[in-house]
Amino acid sequence: MATSKFVKAILDPKTSWFAAVHKKTIETRLRKYGLRYDDLYDPMESLDIKEALNRLPREIVDARNQRLLRAMDLSMKHEYLSPELQAQQTPFRSYLSDMLALVEREKAERQALGALPLQQRTIP
Repeated sequence: MATSKFVKAILDPKTSWFAAVHKKTIETRLRKYGLRYDDLYDPMESLDIKEALNRLPREIVDARNQRLLRAMDLSMKHEYLSPELQAQQTPFRSYLSDMLALVEREKAERQALGALPLQQRTIP
């Protein structure tokens, strides 16, 4: 228990100087490419993330895909967004976390009730 409290204290940006600096660094890097933190979730990594993305409205998913394409384009050109556009970015504005939490709660509820999983990964 003491170790987990210690780790939480180190990783909490409100109490730890190191965590605050790390969060600021991540924010700066995401702003350079116009990304949000939730854009970094990979739907191929987890079926929960894929399901959460499928449940989001189409315009939110399209905006996410557009941000990812723009970031890849800028990266390939070795460029960044202009400082004016970087100032407008909101890297920690979440759009996926709530839906992902809902999907994970539903998955946990299904497991608790002994029901079959909603989705299963299969090897072709």
